[in-house]
Amino acid sequence: MVNRTGFQRKLYLAAGLLFLALGALGVFIPVLPTTPFLLLAAAMFMRSSGRLYLWLTTHRVFGPFIRNYRLYRAVPLRSKVVALVFLYLTIGYSVVFVTDNWWLRGLLLVIAAGVSWHILKLKTLTSEMLSDIRRHEAAAPLQLTVEPESAAD
Repeated sequence: MVNRTGFQRKLYLAAGLLFLALGALGVFIPVLPTTPFLLLAAAMFMRSSGRLYLWLTTHRVFGPFIRNYRLYRAVPLRSKVVALVFLYLTIGYSVVFVTDNWWLRGLLLVIAAGVSWHILKLKTLTSEMLSDIRRHEAAAPLQLTVEPESAAD
């Protein structure tokens, strides 16, 4: 068991809340990656608050992002499509209506290409992966480990 000072736990908690906020924003803003921020939030909560760690990993919206990525390093096809559609809608709008600078337009398109490459490079969650997850969860409904010192939160 790791003994953390009150200051360390508060620092981890603050970082977890920041990463959670960024991950939640990433659901709506395509240039912000949702899953990495949620994974960081889970790691910070695991070190600071067992209650928040359990809440995040079992949350109906955020929990599957963490579970799917931890198990398979994969994201659902729908998430990829939605992210790419919103990415190009927002970047396209900015390129056409917001800026007249050619270099800024070029930079926005390069950013869009980089984010697209990253999204497309991620594995896509398959139906076999999902059925394996469901089978695993049916066999062991909630087996999450929390540090003993954090469980009292």
